[in-house]
Amino acid sequence: MKTRQRAAALKGTRESARLFAQAQEVIASGVNSTARTPRSGWSPYPLFIDHGTGARICDVDGNEFVDYLLGLGPMLLGHRPEIVTQAVIEFISKRGTVFALPVSDEIALAKKIIDAVPSVEQVHLSNTGTEAVLYALRLARAFTGRKKIIRFEGMYHGFADSVYWSKHPPLTQAGPDMHPIPVAQGPGIPDGVEDSLIVLQWNDSEALERTIRAQGEQIAAVLTEPVMCNTGCILPQPGYLEHMRELTRNFGLVLIFDEVITGFRISLGGAQNHIGVLPDLTVMAKGFGGGFPISAVGGKKEIMQLIADGTVSMAGTYSGNGVAVSAANTTLDFLATPGIYDSLFDKSQRLMKGIDERLKSAGLACEVVGLGPLFQVWFTDSPIRNYRDAVHHARKDFFRIWWREMIQQGVLFHPDAFENLFLSFAHTDQDIEITLEAVDRVIPSMHRNMK
Repeated sequence: MKTRQRAAALKGTRESARLFAQAQEVIASGVNSTARTPRSGWSPYPLFIDHGTGARICDVDGNEFVDYLLGLGPMLLGHRPEIVTQAVIEFISKRGTVFALPVSDEIALAKKIIDAVPSVEQVHLSNTGTEAVLYALRLARAFTGRKKIIRFEGMYHGFADSVYWSKHPPLTQAGPDMHPIPVAQGPGIPDGVEDSLIVLQWNDSEALERTIRAQGEQIAAVLTEPVMCNTGCILPQPGYLEHMRELTRNFGLVLIFDEVITGFRISLGGAQNHIGVLPDLTVMAKGFGGGFPISAVGGKKEIMQLIADGTVSMAGTYSGNGVAVSAANTTLDFLATPGIYDSLFDKSQRLMKGIDERLKSAGLACEVVGLGPLFQVWFTDSPIRNYRDAVHHARKDFFRIWWREMIQQGVLFHPDAFENLFLSFAHTDQDIEITLEAVDRVIPSMHRNMK
């Protein structure tokens, strides 16, 4: 039995290689998201997946992995959770899919979101995090009558032209530490968009206050993740978000929390509930959809009413579609189970502590940083508080070695140190044990390769 519990070495990935070559002939880049390309870390090609169940996924070559990628976050309940699958099947078989007219299930879902997330008084559904961010910015600009948005280097708020800036910019192009400049993610983004953006380093209260005091009358909103999740996992410094809340309130700026990743994952009420800082608008996606594409923007009624009176238009043929709504309703019912997050946090803490102790005992300079079922392993000997710290101090080459060794042992997570490891409610104590045993086994080869 013990042999069955241990992660097995890869059988090979020949079929994935063949499929990737075939895909490149008909799909630009061979995949349908840049996050899956070789240049995003999946080198020499991404694994093609056959199926997933619970906390495990299997590729087309028959390799099984304990999955900490979790679809980049949406699979909070694990893969193919039976309750969500059955809810979706029932909705499709008995009712349909898309009507371009409302269904009563949307009302139930909106009530559940409002009951869960402390800052949300009204909500509006959409399909992706990108859409919800765009709607939140549109609302903030309409509400304040101002144009500029403060956003932070190293964060990702979707792929739209207005926000696809300074995600992971080359520091040679990004300006001085005290005064970063917006850097477009690539060609094709129109000139002039940067005039609406103010880019700052995260966790720098002085720079934030200085900027708001100098330009507050032009700034509509501050857009931030409450925990930086798109440059690994970087926690807010004590008092930072509280100071941000105070400044935005005093100067009439809309505070927008992008909780696409943290929402419903850190707690039923998101990171804002866990940390105790409430924004004016919240963007939600991934965690509450049960694996289906759904998102929402919600917040203060006085701001959300701009939609109701027709001042701000928010459209979408698939917004509020019955399939995604049925999945989300079922997911939120599950997440509302009393005490369920305690068990998730316990497993996450044991995993993070176990990885940290093993790597440090082996003499590897690292820090395991996270909040509940969201964390990253930084190979560094210096604290990382923002994107530039990560660029200067995080050993991405060491992380790559660790990823390569762990995937050989049947443990999967993203190969880039600027991504995250996720836990789901489907992960078991056995999965944690298997993962920590894999860490033990790869340490000798890590020592040989980390030169």
